[in-house]
Amino acid sequence: MNPRLIEFALRKQRLQLNAERQRNDMVRHLGGVESILDTVDELRDGVDWARKQAPILSGAALLLIATRPRQTLRLAKRVGVAWLIYRRMQGGSGARVSLLALPLVRSLLERMLRRFAGSGT
Repeated sequence: MNPRLIEFALRKQRLQLNAERQRNDMVRHLGGVESILDTVDELRDGVDWARKQAPILSGAALLLIATRPRQTLRLAKRVGVAWLIYRRMQGGSGARVSLLALPLVRSLLERMLRRFAGSGT
């Protein structure tokens, strides 16, 4: 047999073995990414559901604000603080801007609640 053909066959075999090893490595490394992608898919499905249910969710939020304004304000404050802590932990620059905007948002919400409470009586 031609030595050159034997050399090509051996080289082809080595390349095939390397490709198989690389595929196995890639599958092993991507195993952790799969769970992350599943979580992202679930989150995206939840956002899609919320978009489709936006009128119902908005109505429920307005009803909650109308019936329990103080509890809603407390919940909004807690969510805002949680968001700021999250942004701070992520190192996001929006955390500083949010900290500056928090007193403004708080005063606006308090004014709205006073007007709402004053118009109800």
